Amino acid sequence: MKLQSLLILLFVFIVSTWASSFTPIALPHFEEVLQKPIPADLDRPIRVGLFVQVPKLFLFNGTDTITVQVQKGKILLKSDKHEVLEDMVEFYPQDSSSMSLSTSKKDLHRFRYHGYFVFLLQNNLVTAINVVDVESYLYGVVPYEIGTLDSSRFDALKAQAVAARTYAYSHFNSRDALQFDVYADTRDQVYQGLASSTPLTEAAINQTKGEVMFFEGEFIQAYYHSTCSGHTESIEAWGQKPKGFLKAKPDLDQNGKAWCQESSYNQWTKQFKTQELVALFKQNFTAAKAKGVSRFSKINSIKIKNKLPGGRIDKLSVSTDKGTFEVQGDRVRWLFKMGASILPSASFSIQKQGSTWVLNGKGFGHGIGMCQMGARARAKAGQSYTHILKHYYDGITIEKFTQENE
Repeated sequence: MKLQSLLILLFVFIVSTWASSFTPIALPHFEEVLQKPIPADLDRPIRVGLFVQVPKLFLFNGTDTITVQVQKGKILLKSDKHEVLEDMVEFYPQDSSSMSLSTSKKDLHRFRYHGYFVFLLQNNLVTAINVVDVESYLYGVVPYEIGTLDSSRFDALKAQAVAARTYAYSHFNSRDALQFDVYADTRDQVYQGLASSTPLTEAAINQTKGEVMFFEGEFIQAYYHSTCSGHTESIEAWGQKPKGFLKAKPDLDQNGKAWCQESSYNQWTKQFKTQELVALFKQNFTAAKAKGVSRFSKINSIKIKNKLPGGRIDKLSVSTDKGTFEVQGDRVRWLFKMGASILPSASFSIQKQGSTWVLNGKGFGHGIGMCQMGARARAKAGQSYTHILKHYYDGITIEKFTQENE
């Protein structure tokens, strides 16, 4: 009995010693996504304004190249084989395949789209609308908005899919005067069909099918941007009242560095000559929604009067030889617009060095909502898409729309 007791004690000692030195493996945490039937008013395809009021388009349906233009106050579709002249034309693919549409024959085969097209006459020009189911629409949004990425950043693709889907549903009927829901460019979300769709981006969309974000029972405004440089911004940057799910907040990793530090826009510098700024400020005065004197020939000083909660400029004051003018919030970026390019962000300092004004800035985009470069880094570090989304959008719930046959 004594020997048996000793053996038992020895066994307990060995097991307890082993257990105390054992590091448990963290199992993945699965967060519940509430399922709910899709509301009847959302159970339809999305209408995307692909080309709005253009003189001519070219359509390829798999066999024929068709010219689309206005003739005699109607929409004319003309190929070598057929001709249609109507007030409005709905054009469907010959089978379940995609079709191509472009403003030039040269680019025609670059852009393919699921769904069907509606051609309308607006201001004596052609508007082309792609009517397509929401999930297929996302195939043409996700890779253009966040990139194609690789499998190590798969959850960033999933986070982008949920954000883009939420944006899409929340903008149904938002462009009703133009007879579609969303533009296909940065006025809403960039959408270019199937050209950059990959098996991985499609898998991210398919695995989050129907998932959208809510705050207190309503769709959130699922804004996102490229690079926050360590701190997101509040919706006040656009002159709107604060919203609980779009707070300005730090976005730093465990080492205190910006999650989006790998972005080339994490830090940036721009330089302008004084006379160059005079010309730019006068040219961009209206686009920047500036208030104050608009006619001047000299700039005396440029001062940052206030900053927003996330550190971006709230109010910029420019003193000139004829008085002052001010620009508010994110519109500061438009004040410095050169050609088609506005400033990367409204987070910068400004100093005059001789006849040169130097802007040292950080970030790319408005800074509101999800930082896409931050989401990419977080995904690579092992964070789930739900964790990523709930960091950038405070207090949200993620819900999954289901249909009757699912």
